[in-house]
Amino acid sequence: MLFLIALVLAIFVLPSPWGIVAVVAGAVLDFGETGLFLWWSRRRRAAVGVQTLVGKTGVTVGDLWPVGQVKVDGEIWRARCEGGCDAGTAIVVLGVEGLTLDVKPA
Repeated sequence: MLFLIALVLAIFVLPSPWGIVAVVAGAVLDFGETGLFLWWSRRRRAAVGVQTLVGKTGVTVGDLWPVGQVKVDGEIWRARCEGGCDAGTAIVVLGVEGLTLDVKPA
């Protein structure tokens, strides 16, 4: 509604060539701003899901003989380490089974 009021005022209130110039300039600015916002929002996709944890490093919260807990990206996960490792050991995530991470010492 405001756009229509502004359009009518720009055409009928401003002198002859300037009303059209104002409308065209406003349209160009509007389309440019919309294009810029679309580009900005699509520049990087969000990484979601447990599969994004594969390859990340973390640290064990408790002993993993063979199951325990690890901290990866500030979150505590249940984890399984085939060879086992002690608390405080740096680990690398190899895979995910359900909500349990398969890890190995880094």
